Amino acid sequence: MSTLDPVTANRWRRRATYASVAVALTLIAAKLGSYLHTGSVAILSSLIDSSVDLLASLVTLWGVAQALQPPDSSHRFGHGKAEPLAGLAQAAFVTGSGVFLGYEAIGRLADPRPVEQAEAGIAVMILAIALTGALVLFQRWVIRHTGSMAIDADSLHYSGDVFMNLAVIAALAVTAATGQAFWDPVFALGIALFLVWGASRIAMRSLGVLMDRELPDSERKRVREVVLSHPEARGLHDLRTRSTGTGEHIEFHLELDPDLTLARAHDITDDIEQHLRAAFPTAEFTIHQEPAGLEDERLDHRLRR
Repeated sequence: MSTLDPVTANRWRRRATYASVAVALTLIAAKLGSYLHTGSVAILSSLIDSSVDLLASLVTLWGVAQALQPPDSSHRFGHGKAEPLAGLAQAAFVTGSGVFLGYEAIGRLADPRPVEQAEAGIAVMILAIALTGALVLFQRWVIRHTGSMAIDADSLHYSGDVFMNLAVIAALAVTAATGQAFWDPVFALGIALFLVWGASRIAMRSLGVLMDRELPDSERKRVREVVLSHPEARGLHDLRTRSTGTGEHIEFHLELDPDLTLARAHDITDDIEQHLRAAFPTAEFTIHQEPAGLEDERLDHRLRR
């Protein structure tokens, strides 16, 4: 859920995607040079992951750009679902890189090769950790203030990169200390499994939005609290919520005094909606007013919350 006004939130979304692409390009260049010097399959795994990161970051750039397009005659509800679609594409990229890396690691286990100039590889991994860690901190700030789904998915695999780079350093250090070349592909295989696990999390989160999963219980509870805090609200039912990718959609039936005039009911609803907008600044609201105590034949009894 965004805490910024839409214009400011959109600006920070774009900045986060540009930063992601810039970091990926920098790390690809550094890791390619390191791999050519060391021949480490663990560094190769990190290079592959950074290459996938670049593709994923470009997909995020596209997804955010599409999601920020205003509604038009063909997309009356906007283009926000482009963000979780970008998340699914990221999950596919990461899964593919994990499978390829696993294949390479298993092959290297059968034919271990010595790692050369491990110190140079470790230096590059420290650079990668510093740049990636700074990017993740920036992305988490943007996510906290914008609620961006695509950037959240992008940040998830970059967070994994921090741990992966630590694993690469461990692989280089253990291999150099023991002289046993098999440690390098062992760590690489562990990294491959971690990548696939992270991709599954990205995919499930994106599918939840595409399938219109309800907002978290804490946010649904907040909706009820805001509505029922109004002195003239008698109750609400059929609360339905979903993420739109760039915001939220919230709808419910508002129960009011049956003797109110239409104009007064409209004013109360407007007042409640203003309070809801303060709590959910990126949400769209659909509120149906009806007399309190009326047996609503449209009530969906399948909804238990």
